[in-house]
Amino acid sequence: MTELGEFAMWIAIGGALVATVVGVIRPIGLALARRIGGSGGTGTPDPAPGLTTGEMTAERMAALEERINELEAERSGLEERLDFAERMLAQGQPEQRAVGPGGGA
Repeated sequence: MTELGEFAMWIAIGGALVATVVGVIRPIGLALARRIGGSGGTGTPDPAPGLTTGEMTAERMAALEERINELEAERSGLEERLDFAERMLAQGQPEQRAVGPGGGA
């Protein structure tokens, strides 16, 4: 390999190394910036400035109650799906129930 070819190879390796290091360090830097900026790294914005502690607590409670309601609705839907699946399994065809584990004949 010529000197120019080796030089080009080392430039390419160096560029790949820099790109890898930047790709690893950038998310860490962004997380630190969010943390320093005040969002605490949680991804949720800080409450609006000027709110009292009681108002912030009330907003947080309202958000938690909303999330609980969403989870209860999701659980209700899952219970309905489970009931449906159990009914379908209970209505299985008689020849399917006659076959033992492993589907043996």
